[in-house]
Amino acid sequence: MAEQLRMMAVHAHPDDESSKGAATMARYSAEGHDVMVVTCTGGERGSILNPSFEPADLASDPVAMTDVRRREMARAAEVLGVRHHWLGFVDSGLPEGDPTPVLPEGCFAVVPLETATEALVEVVREFRPHVVVTYDENGGYPHPDHIRCHEVSMAAFEAAGDPDRFPDAGQPWQPLKLYYSHGFARRRMQLFHEALLAAGEESPFTEWLTKWDPSRPDVMERVTTQVACAGYFELRDKALRAHATQIDPTSRWFSVPLDVQRELWPTEEYELARSLVDTTVPEDDLFSGVRERVMA
Repeated sequence: MAEQLRMMAVHAHPDDESSKGAATMARYSAEGHDVMVVTCTGGERGSILNPSFEPADLASDPVAMTDVRRREMARAAEVLGVRHHWLGFVDSGLPEGDPTPVLPEGCFAVVPLETATEALVEVVREFRPHVVVTYDENGGYPHPDHIRCHEVSMAAFEAAGDPDRFPDAGQPWQPLKLYYSHGFARRRMQLFHEALLAAGEESPFTEWLTKWDPSRPDVMERVTTQVACAGYFELRDKALRAHATQIDPTSRWFSVPLDVQRELWPTEEYELARSLVDTTVPEDDLFSGVRERVMA
């Protein structure tokens, strides 16, 4: 019997998995592959971003906030059909101000890189993923936890297969491919914007597009892999709504009808950052090259 293919997506906070690559994970899970989300922090310092959420002052109680976000994450994982693992570090929060405040003591972004890397290596060696998905060097956006998530994921990818690194973290296992997930492509935004205007609807992308720096490259210039997953957009949105503290159900996340999304942009986007198998870009499958190696 051929070995089951396994994918691990490493994220900074609960809800990140549902806004970045969720339909891809739901598709692979439905096809019988084993998918795990690793969440590096508990989202303890997250704000209440849904104005209709009650109680609105939950964020002032870190213990209660942690409990709620754990339950939200469990519901989202169930919707997507994926496993879930908490890496166990504490949310760093998003420091704001001038000068930028010092990050809280002991939070994920200031924990020694080796400490966090060993924790992820142990999960990698236990789950044995063939493919790992994480953020690029900018973290998707410059939140300190997202940037540290990138750093830890890259370090763990390199260390997990080395028997001399972290010998107490389990038997070595080398993943075969590593990807960065990419969203917020200008080209995608422009297509949806024009479709909404043509339908006589208001576009939530008007301000973004107006303020877009023309010198800023479109992320599509980095994309190597587009995974068709339009049939799973509804599950993606359901998983996103499961994070009720973070997601306003009337927000721009849900402004473009699913039938329009499926017609104009039926994929999710990735950048191949590391590969130990032969593959040719552009790709349409994160397991391209892996299937041939593992299931031969």
